[in-house]
Amino acid sequence: MSEEEDDSQKTEDPTDKKLANAKKKGQVAQSMEIKSWMILLGGTAGLVFMAPFMTASIRDTIEPFIRNPHAVPADFAHLLQLVATLSVKIGLILAPLLALLFVIALFSNIVQFGLIFAPEKIKPDIKKVSLISGVKRMFGPRALMEFLKGILKLLAVGIVSFSMALPMLQDLTLIPNYDLAQVMDRINIIAILLAIGTVGVMTVIAALDFAYQKYAFKKKMMMSKQEVKDEHKQSEGDPQIKAKIRKVRMERAQQRMMAAVPEADVVITNPTHYSIALEYKMDDMTAPKLVAKGIDHLAMRIREVAKAHDVPIVENPPLARALYAGVELDEEIPPEHFKAVAEVIGFVMRQRGALPPLEDQAEGDSPVQ
Repeated sequence: MSEEEDDSQKTEDPTDKKLANAKKKGQVAQSMEIKSWMILLGGTAGLVFMAPFMTASIRDTIEPFIRNPHAVPADFAHLLQLVATLSVKIGLILAPLLALLFVIALFSNIVQFGLIFAPEKIKPDIKKVSLISGVKRMFGPRALMEFLKGILKLLAVGIVSFSMALPMLQDLTLIPNYDLAQVMDRINIIAILLAIGTVGVMTVIAALDFAYQKYAFKKKMMMSKQEVKDEHKQSEGDPQIKAKIRKVRMERAQQRMMAAVPEADVVITNPTHYSIALEYKMDDMTAPKLVAKGIDHLAMRIREVAKAHDVPIVENPPLARALYAGVELDEEIPPEHFKAVAEVIGFVMRQRGALPPLEDQAEGDSPVQ
């Protein structure tokens, strides 16, 4: 099957599981333009607030050499030492702005897709150094799109910057008449204006690229109906296997339930369709407990086991149906059934001689309803 045919079958939105697995591998919708835009925006904001300090510091650092050029050493060794010293001083002045840009670069990724730890992304892979794969990446549709996007971005930024800088070019003829402080201030103003214009252009570009990257990533993650079914089977389990597991569990539960019937104190029946086995130990229990229940064939088996172990069987159809519907296995009888169950338990205990007979109840009378 061709790649086009495969893509044509991917008509389903990606599931949360597939997106989560892709994120673990470092596959996310990432826009480099968002990162560039945030760095540029943060750099512009930092430049606006830090520029007075930075320009004054740089001016104070280089002004002595501009005012006294004869103090600049002429030999190469001393000149190299002077350049190194100036570079360190200017680097320290620019360090806060550079640190801000570094933090913004990290934050830009967190904003887009959160924190990701993806060892597979840095794991050595022979495919990544394959010549054929490299050529496909260089000349593929994605590479072409990135190339065209880069050209358009350069043109847009260049046009806006040139349009903003053109009115300022007339100041070049006046620069010889300015002192160093005026020159630094003018450069600061020009830099801020150009940065603001560039930020405006990059805002539009970043928004469009972010939307495109989201669309392209979703398209890449699309799934076929068969992939969705396979994933559902992996997540929820094969229906046939689940049915077998349920059957085994039911059989084991029935075995445990049937093993509890001989220890029951009474079995309440419908008489044919329902059987409910109750256990009540006055010294250990606060209320009778349902130890077995069943309908039809299972109800018959409960009655047979009860008869084989001399467990009393009492016919009370309304109570049997109510207990079957409202009480789960190994649960105590709820208060709303206390009275009816107490009558049955009392009747059985009187039959066994554990309780004295009631004056108004003849011997052998059963609480059948």
